[in-house]
Amino acid sequence: MKTIEKINLGQNGPLVSKLGLGCMRMSSIWGGPTPDETESIATIHEALDNGINFLNTGDFYGAGHNEMLIGRAIKHRRDEAFISVKFGAIFHNGHWLGMDLRPLSIKNFINYSLTRLGIETIDLYQPSRMDGSVPVEDIIGTVADLIKEGKVRHLGVSEITPDQLRQAHAVHPVTALEIGYSLADRQIEHDLLPTAKELGIGVIAFANTAEGLLSGDMKAPLPENSYQSHFPRFQGDNLVKNLEKVEVLKQLAQQKGVTPTQLAIAWVNAQGQHIMPLVSMSRRSRLPENIEAMHLTFTPQELNTLNTTFAPGAIVGGTYLQR
Repeated sequence: MKTIEKINLGQNGPLVSKLGLGCMRMSSIWGGPTPDETESIATIHEALDNGINFLNTGDFYGAGHNEMLIGRAIKHRRDEAFISVKFGAIFHNGHWLGMDLRPLSIKNFINYSLTRLGIETIDLYQPSRMDGSVPVEDIIGTVADLIKEGKVRHLGVSEITPDQLRQAHAVHPVTALEIGYSLADRQIEHDLLPTAKELGIGVIAFANTAEGLLSGDMKAPLPENSYQSHFPRFQGDNLVKNLEKVEVLKQLAQQKGVTPTQLAIAWVNAQGQHIMPLVSMSRRSRLPENIEAMHLTFTPQELNTLNTTFAPGAIVGGTYLQR
């Protein structure tokens, strides 16, 4: 496989791989079966072997299962891995109940995460989203205290508004912003991305295929038990119209001899050196194609075709993310 380049995460930030490994799919989140743990650990090892050192998790992924899995995978390779942990989301029996961002709770969460991961310091620690129940200054101030204690190295944020990002950065320098970003979800280009760039904050872009919309495999209508069917963009005529746009992506992929998913990742990668595509994987077989996607390039005409077809707001039904 080809090598993965390294970038600084944010202005003068830590050196990480340009491609991030999302570990969420290695655990049961919505009550489904747990993926093969042996294969998941082997996927992490092979990612590390190929220079992908950014491992992304959440303390609520599989009720702590994900952190314990990563802990086993990096037990003898801690120095090779950069661990990013989200906190604050509360689940019960596979159902999301809300957020808990109280300072006392954060101080509790961090110690459980460190124990499950089997490490002394988390490289990037971030609230999974802001819900308005606790002032931004209190949340960020608590993480800043954890940095002083040596339990956290860098502050991250996720699912945040431009104003909240400025507030957070004023309390303590923010290293990275984790946010959904793809050809189908470009709303953040108007204000959030420019704000992050202005402040020198790196961007970790997840959901590069917009929950499968850009994979080229989706067909209308979706099965009734599909979790995507809860979101307007995947319903009825909205999905039919959106899949018509995906046909353009599929045609371009065919011309280039790659998959639509690879093109979707490559487009995110092409948006700047400060942007990291974060791709969820739980099988080693996915690594070669995703690494190859990081080496794809576009002609000006190809980029124009994609940017015109998937202009901000072109996908009907809004974003599937709750911002």
